[in-house]
Amino acid sequence: MAHPAEQYRSRLEARRATHRRLSVLDRRFSHARLGVFGAGALLALLAWQDALSTWLLLLPVAAFVVLIRRHELVIRARDSAARAITFYERGLARIEDRWPGTGEAGDRFRDDRHFYANDLDLFGHASLFELLSIARTLAGERTLAGWLKAPAAPSEIAVRQEGVAELTPALDLREALSLAGTDVRAGVHADNLAAWAESPRILTPPWVRWLLAAMTAIVTVTVITWLAGGSELPLLVALAVQVAFAGPMQRRVDRALHQAAAAARDLDILRHLLERLEREQFASERLVALRRAIAAEDGRASSAIRALHRLVEFHDWQHNLIFAIVSVLFLWGTHIAWAIEAWRSRHGRHIRGWLDGVAEFEAFSSLSAYRFEHPGDPFPQIVSPDGAGPSAVFDGVGLGHPLLPATRSVPNDVRLDKDQGLLVVSGSNMSGKSTLLRTVGLNTVLALAGAPVRARALRISPLAVGATLRIQDSLLEGRSRFYAEITRIRELADLSLGPRPLLFLLDELFHGTNSHDRLVGASGVLRSLLDRGAIGL
Repeated sequence: MAHPAEQYRSRLEARRATHRRLSVLDRRFSHARLGVFGAGALLALLAWQDALSTWLLLLPVAAFVVLIRRHELVIRARDSAARAITFYERGLARIEDRWPGTGEAGDRFRDDRHFYANDLDLFGHASLFELLSIARTLAGERTLAGWLKAPAAPSEIAVRQEGVAELTPALDLREALSLAGTDVRAGVHADNLAAWAESPRILTPPWVRWLLAAMTAIVTVTVITWLAGGSELPLLVALAVQVAFAGPMQRRVDRALHQAAAAARDLDILRHLLERLEREQFASERLVALRRAIAAEDGRASSAIRALHRLVEFHDWQHNLIFAIVSVLFLWGTHIAWAIEAWRSRHGRHIRGWLDGVAEFEAFSSLSAYRFEHPGDPFPQIVSPDGAGPSAVFDGVGLGHPLLPATRSVPNDVRLDKDQGLLVVSGSNMSGKSTLLRTVGLNTVLALAGAPVRARALRISPLAVGATLRIQDSLLEGRSRFYAEITRIRELADLSLGPRPLLFLLDELFHGTNSHDRLVGASGVLRSLLDRGAIGL
């Protein structure tokens, strides 16, 4: 199999060629539309002067409609090619270590109180999240961030590794998901959408819908009778009864229609991702479960979303003044609102599952892209605790820093276990001491998220991670650096009492205090942590 960089370059050149060809077609269609419009204007002038038949105007009108439809397809395909170009350019940047600043930094996931997120550069410019994430939805980004911030259980890690391994060669799928466009990230408000889907019905009880349908049928019959020359009295009576019954619920009808319009817009954006995932067949346990989660009870999620989109479009017809006047007689908007409420009752409880399913697929896709682009990075071996209780193990061979270019990364072997629980890293300034601590921490985060690691091999047990690599004071909170460090160490001490052994990464303990107090304090902290089964640097 060709190297990932070669595959990316080959596809990038193909997409660029497609984009150039479609750009030429775009200009030709623009010129053709202008020409047809000009010809239509000339024919209209000649028809107005009775120089030719008015029926000939149908030819340029029909041609113009066809050109518009074909032109829209060309523009859509060209835009997809442009997004594919961006996808492969970003992939090459990651492979060639030019990726900082090219992706989503995930700044909103920063948490100063997290035990290691800021210390290990999980989020922000040139962060692990920016390196990994190819998610198109905010929910997908949130899922990936959650995986990085919370170590998974061994059984969950095994499931994730299986899913990532299956998706690693699925380059066509990752490209297809990337074509969803920029509107996905900005447009899908998952929390608001789920709240709308799961909120109580606005229009109740359901049988009222059928009573309204019967009234509208009666109005329709009386209208036909009146138009055929009958008396208008039955029509007026039917309309009066209909207005008296439907009028009091109009405010709720308007609210149902307004809320559905926003929800349908979000779901319609999500539909493009769902349609692509529905066409896939998977073998691994978690991917099969996720594929099942995005299926509706009677078919596909995308089909259900398309049905809601049609209902909202039917409501939009009322923006036409003539249709709006006529539709009032037949309670058009009211019937659409009841149909939307019926849709929500049927499919609303599935929407959170669709959102969560897409989000988790995107997290898997991000890790699989990383594995595809770094074929030399292996999955770690997860060492299960023995029967005597939790035992901490971190045994890495050829560990490298995932965020450093390969030309600058110096591999190291690091072994920590119950026999050798502590490494004291010493050296001159700028010698890479903090980098080594971050190398251990970042590879631990990757391993316990279900991702490959930057190493030749890694054996690791389930661990809780805590660090003091980037402790800062806070003028706003009136907190000194020393107080912030003491607070974090106390939190790590509490964490070391948990069900998982602690991996601690402590940088320049009690920096700023005198040498004697610093030695006494640091020795006491380390002895306490080691006595509790923790390991660290």
